[in-house]
Amino acid sequence: MGQPKIRNMEEFAAISGISRPTVSKYFNDPDSVRSSTRKKIETALKKHDYQPNVFAMNQNRRKTKNIGIVVPNLADPFFAEIARRVELACIEAGYSPILLSSHGSPAMERDNLNSLRALKPAGVLLAPFGRMSDTDAIKAFDADFPLVLFDANMAGIGQAFVGTNNFQSIDLMVEYLCRSGEPPCFFEMKFPSNPNANKRRQAYLESMARHRQTPRIFQADGEGWNFEEIGSTEGGRLLAENAFGTNTVLCSNDRLAIGMLSAAYGLDLRVGHGAECHLRIAGHDDHPFSRFTCPPLTTIAQDYDGIANRAVSGLFRMLEAEERLPSREETLFEGRLIMRDSA
Repeated sequence: MGQPKIRNMEEFAAISGISRPTVSKYFNDPDSVRSSTRKKIETALKKHDYQPNVFAMNQNRRKTKNIGIVVPNLADPFFAEIARRVELACIEAGYSPILLSSHGSPAMERDNLNSLRALKPAGVLLAPFGRMSDTDAIKAFDADFPLVLFDANMAGIGQAFVGTNNFQSIDLMVEYLCRSGEPPCFFEMKFPSNPNANKRRQAYLESMARHRQTPRIFQADGEGWNFEEIGSTEGGRLLAENAFGTNTVLCSNDRLAIGMLSAAYGLDLRVGHGAECHLRIAGHDDHPFSRFTCPPLTTIAQDYDGIANRAVSGLFRMLEAEERLPSREETLFEGRLIMRDSA
């Protein structure tokens, strides 16, 4: 007969011969109990193969070690990668991350925040939809819990925001494209899912004006998160119509650019440098797949590590001080030009 399964901490304390308060103290901070007691507890843990229910422990505390991480769409490799780095930073600091995806639905974003309320999180890191978010729901959550926004900003909401300086990054790309070939047109969605797209459009207009070039903006029909399909269908239509008026296209994000690369291939248009090429295509974000497209995509790399670490450290400062930051902080990281074969 095997060992009976231990269902809770009370049963573990009884079977190991250690008081319940001492066991609880160990699970909160192993170094807070004497070394001899700690060794006895750890021996009993191995013998009885017991793992405490961390969520149940947290629910019984006034303050928990749960950190909520909410992203718009975890199927998007950009958000998957940055969420992964945020999650690892939380684990390294001794917190229990709870990663939730809103799956492209602003209503689910609100539901995710409501679900986190029940878990009494120590704090939450949120990459919001922005204009499509339920602003009142996020404001109410911000009033009750430490909240840091990342990737997309919402004015006056959250105790801090961390993201990319889109005006710097787009200007960097426009400057490169103008000096290395024909000035770029700008390809975006008519109804973008992410508010960064609006900043990038404005940044493009300002940068083209500084370079004394005529801006050309093309907006694709379609909304949601099927960027590659929209880039391929709408971008392909514009390419077939020879509508751009320049052989250089700057896409609002890498996923649109990846779709346009596919469309160019289907139209037998060669993308890249040189007299034999018909077209240059560039993007923004340094999507994890962008280096493996054909040809590899010229883009702007966002500082994944910088954004993740600053967002997490800002939240931890609030938790350690047990109060809000003196004033709302905004941190913007500069983008880095990645020159590949597509432009």
